[in-house]
Amino acid sequence: MKKRNRIIYWIATVWLALGMFSTGFVQLFKINPETDFLAHLNYPVYFPTILGIWKLLGVVAILIPRFPLLKEWAYAGFFFAMTGAIFSHIAAGNAVSEIFPSLLLLALTVISWYFRPAERRLVLVPINK
Repeated sequence: MKKRNRIIYWIATVWLALGMFSTGFVQLFKINPETDFLAHLNYPVYFPTILGIWKLLGVVAILIPRFPLLKEWAYAGFFFAMTGAIFSHIAAGNAVSEIFPSLLLLALTVISWYFRPAERRLVLVPINK
């Protein structure tokens, strides 16, 4: 892997991990502005707890070495969570400034996934018939 790609990967991954950790922490512990914000989007009160737990577990999954299948699931979870957040904001009629954090985390998810090193990729073995 080129040094440039490794640098891009780690910058995107560290920022993604920080963003997901901070939002996951806020959602898990139901810090008031976040719960009000999710209530505005018409999500039930238990939803931030679920999101928070999965985000924190996803951060651990993408940062630890090995376990490429788990990493794929974490990236997929981040992708679904952020696209869901974007569409929730759009459906609620929120301004672009409120959608931007989700767009940024979505972009960091895609960049981190795309530039991940070979040892962090899932290798599929073809099945012979």
